[in-house]
Amino acid sequence: MDARVLVVEDAEAIRAAVLAGLGEAGFGVTGRPDGRTLEADLAAFRPDLVVLDIMLPGRDGFTLLDVVRRHSDAGVVMLTARDAVDDRLRGLHGGADDYVVKPFVLAELVARVTAVLRRMGRTPSVVEIGDLMIDASAGEVRRAGVPIELTATELRLLDFLAGQRGRVVGKGQILTRVWGYASYDPNLVEVHVSALRRKLGEPRLVHTVRGLGYVLRADPPEGGA
Repeated sequence: MDARVLVVEDAEAIRAAVLAGLGEAGFGVTGRPDGRTLEADLAAFRPDLVVLDIMLPGRDGFTLLDVVRRHSDAGVVMLTARDAVDDRLRGLHGGADDYVVKPFVLAELVARVTAVLRRMGRTPSVVEIGDLMIDASAGEVRRAGVPIELTATELRLLDFLAGQRGRVVGKGQILTRVWGYASYDPNLVEVHVSALRRKLGEPRLVHTVRGLGYVLRADPPEGGA
């Protein structure tokens, strides 16, 4: 089962963007504008991780962090506009697993969430697709037991595709997740996909689905290349 993430953020645009980004990464997601129903959400939704804003109406994020720690073993990533060291320390000392300061790049937040869940053992650190083994946490990729040297960007790209394995992802999604901005030249994706394909070798694992994007799978999809 995909890991579940609860997002508590009062800014609707930010909440929607975070939910979309986490959903595209394969997580089960739900969002709330405040912490009024947090106890019920922890019991019913049973999140593996909570993305928790500090500046919230009603109970603030520090208070809600204590609620999470008393009622759940979920990981917590704090999300706030505050960048003071004492706020960060207060959150971490209160039991938060990580801290992201606004404004943030969505790709960074998704990566932080993924890293926390991996450390907690809620998502697999090693992914195997056919004879390909990916351990993004250790920075290791092997095919048929042979190590493959990738750049940091190629590893992020492969890790993202592996997280979406079997699902077609568009260039815009890849740009947002790997580079952090959807406004980059889509040719950037094509160049890195081509380089990744060369390094992974044959038979091909990264397939093009015409008009839609790319998919990582051991067997080629219909209409793919």
